[in-house]
Amino acid sequence: MPIVVDVDVMLAKRKMSVGELADRIGITPANLAVLKNGRAKAVRFTTLSALCEVLDCQPGDLLRWEPEPAEAPEPAATRPGR
Repeated sequence: MPIVVDVDVMLAKRKMSVGELADRIGITPANLAVLKNGRAKAVRFTTLSALCEVLDCQPGDLLRWEPEPAEAPEPAATRPGR
């Protein structure tokens, strides 16, 4: 996925544990882990706002876009001789 979640970077900068952050923003550590590990399909603005408030950062400090690597085009299928 081209959206990269950098919550772990901000946690390290703030010297905060996942459990403490989860408690302070009001979600379970398991749900925070899903977000932190990039497995979340969506994030509520209220959650993003709480993350920014507790970590004292901007949304761009937590989320960034990286283009997916270009895949080489598949070679044209060869047809059996006629």
